[in-house]
Amino acid sequence: MANKWKIPPWLETEVRNRDLVCVYCRQAFTSPEVSTRSAPSWEHIINDATIVTRENIALCCRGCNASKGQKSVSDWLLSPYCKSRGINVETVASVVRQAIIKGL
Repeated sequence: MANKWKIPPWLETEVRNRDLVCVYCRQAFTSPEVSTRSAPSWEHIINDATIVTRENIALCCRGCNASKGQKSVSDWLLSPYCKSRGINVETVASVVRQAIIKGL
């Protein structure tokens, strides 16, 4: 049975094993009790909740997720948030780089 984001259990397990830190800022995840900003959250790299694939589902920190919002990854990487944190196409996880390369 899928979770509330319709991510099937096999994919949720795969992504949790792959994304051990934020796919954007590479910060280690914490529990929400320690810091809500660095707690993990589900991310659709392409802002389309109907695309539930290993190429589009990732874990990122809540800070990055809130900052990105509905922006495309390419547009978001140009934001002051990313610039101030050194987040760019070279520093993001490979799953994000692949989405950028495909022009998503």
